[in-house]
Amino acid sequence: MRDRRMRFGIFMAPFHPPGENPTLLLEGDLATVEWLDRLGYDEAWIGEHHSAGSEIIASPEIFIATAAERTRRIKLGTGVISASYHHPLWVAERAVLLDHLTRGRFMLGLGPGSLPSDAAMIGLDMPRTRELLDEATDLIVRLLRSDEPVNFTNDRWTLRDARLHLRPYSDLEIAIAAVASPSGPRLAGRYGLGLLSIGATMAAGFDVLAHHWDVMEERAAHYGTTVDRSAWRLVGLMHLAETKEQAYADVEHGIMKWFHYFQKVAAFPQMDVGDGASVRDHIDFVNSSGIGVIGTPDEAGEQIERLWKQSNGGFGAYLQLNHDWANPARKANSYELFARHVMPEFQGQAYSTREAAARAAAVRPELAQSNLDAVAASTARYAAETAKG
Repeated sequence: MRDRRMRFGIFMAPFHPPGENPTLLLEGDLATVEWLDRLGYDEAWIGEHHSAGSEIIASPEIFIATAAERTRRIKLGTGVISASYHHPLWVAERAVLLDHLTRGRFMLGLGPGSLPSDAAMIGLDMPRTRELLDEATDLIVRLLRSDEPVNFTNDRWTLRDARLHLRPYSDLEIAIAAVASPSGPRLAGRYGLGLLSIGATMAAGFDVLAHHWDVMEERAAHYGTTVDRSAWRLVGLMHLAETKEQAYADVEHGIMKWFHYFQKVAAFPQMDVGDGASVRDHIDFVNSSGIGVIGTPDEAGEQIERLWKQSNGGFGAYLQLNHDWANPARKANSYELFARHVMPEFQGQAYSTREAAARAAAVRPELAQSNLDAVAASTARYAAETAKG
């Protein structure tokens, strides 16, 4: 483990129960990012959604601009901008602006859009959003990486000698979202971009992890680009507590509402536990299916090891999918336990203090006797001095 330098963060859609005060929920989301910054997390990726009442951040860029003013070092990314909904020129312009305002802490994540109810309001069906993502990615990469004018026309966008009047502040990172299909890895490989494997722990996503990287490398070779495993991020589910029993008790607060959203509103078939299932059934499903960990830091570490092996070569970052399974205090505690006990195991920090303690313990008898001898010698000298008057 000592040779790894894995990064850690969150993927915040966010998921909130409809009906609660949205102003307070958004303030809580900002507080979560602030807390992660203090704990030493590396990244937070923020989503874009416009319907269905649970994922309530409509503009990740505005949220990131606010969060950047409240944090010091954590990097902030769009997770993701639904590229099919926006003119590519304005996406690139806003990205450069945030790159400057954050002094290089901004990351640009792109995807097609995940909610059909979002796309329907602007006259798009889901297959079309994926086609538009391909075209948008090409245009955005050209705008960000070249000073040459860009010309393009389709049925939604026109660019005429378009170019940015500001260059990026940094070597701005771009990542493409992927769930189970090879479309995301294909696109990331073609342009040498990062990959956000949002469904990494779902059955289909887990099974194709290694295949995703193979697709990226094949496309990169075909187009003459390069891809880097350090820019590959895997997203998964976790809630941690001091004991497994405490973790189970914590998530009774909100896990059923979260499952209801995926089963009845967003309609993710992977989340179908079955009608009439109890709270405990849902909790057990998370652990037994392998999609996440509700338990202890040790179990969290085992899950990351499992993903590492399945990726067949490793990845750069693990992102926890942010959720409201537990109340705010227990949620914050979960993130702290992860930072204290899991992150050091994969960042080359845990072994060094353990080995230092072991080395000291190994020589303790000898050094302890030496110390006793020194005390005895000092005592004898003092006694001799006082005896002479």
